[in-house]
Amino acid sequence: MAAEAAARPSPVRSFETLRVTPERDRVLHVELHRPEKRNAMSVAFWREMAECFRDVGRDPSCRAVVVSGAGKIFTAGIDLVEMGSEFLRVEGEDAARKAWNLRQKIREFQETFSALEKCPKPVIAAVHGACVGAGVDLISACDIRYCTQDAWFQVKEVDIGLAADVGTLQRLPKIVGSQSLVNELAFTARKMMAPEAQSCGLVSRVFPDKETLLRGALDVASAIAARSPVAVQGTKVNLVYARDHPVPESLRYVATWNMSMLQTEDILKSVQAAMEKKGPEDVPFSKL
Repeated sequence: MAAEAAARPSPVRSFETLRVTPERDRVLHVELHRPEKRNAMSVAFWREMAECFRDVGRDPSCRAVVVSGAGKIFTAGIDLVEMGSEFLRVEGEDAARKAWNLRQKIREFQETFSALEKCPKPVIAAVHGACVGAGVDLISACDIRYCTQDAWFQVKEVDIGLAADVGTLQRLPKIVGSQSLVNELAFTARKMMAPEAQSCGLVSRVFPDKETLLRGALDVASAIAARSPVAVQGTKVNLVYARDHPVPESLRYVATWNMSMLQTEDILKSVQAAMEKKGPEDVPFSKL
């Protein structure tokens, strides 16, 4: 009875702007779910996305996540009506106090997408149609990015009079191989279509339509979920650390990490499975 209870997935919380469903074994599907508003990011969205991925990070029954958008497009970016009024309501008795409070708000919004990066479970973005403005910030914080052949991407912020401030300018240059291209996209707000997104490395695969995109993303998520969670989550933590630190420092970090993690029984199970000509899908790895 106790073993059965331990194997049960944690209950999925309900959200106003997201739909979260256990789509495959140990895989969650997080869907941006305001299709009538083209999945524009409302005030509630910024709070809920952060809460959702904090929950996912603590859920031992989940090992991989797919993020997609409901309806005709992935997202139109921020909800200008709601978010505009949110920033106009910043309190403060003078300019300095208003600026301080505004900075706190921006830091909270930044944390919404940093939560995806901090989540130890790999996150796959599945983009169809438009991915505009804050949508690019969102997918830049994901670990793997796929799209449909009709997808397009736009760093839109300069068109509404501001510099992107929740991750694109910081993460996109480390994803795309050309600083010149990133600068062009950010300065001009031009659209980048799926073939160019693949050629520059923003996405690694392009699918013919949304149905095959989701199936492909979920297949990859299932393959990840079949591996040792100690190995996969440790790999994500070290990849993110290595991106932001020099090589010698990153090598010291992974050595310190593995001085404890190499003691996992998952290694013995994996070696035994390989000797028996079995795949990781056949190994009953424990939760982490």
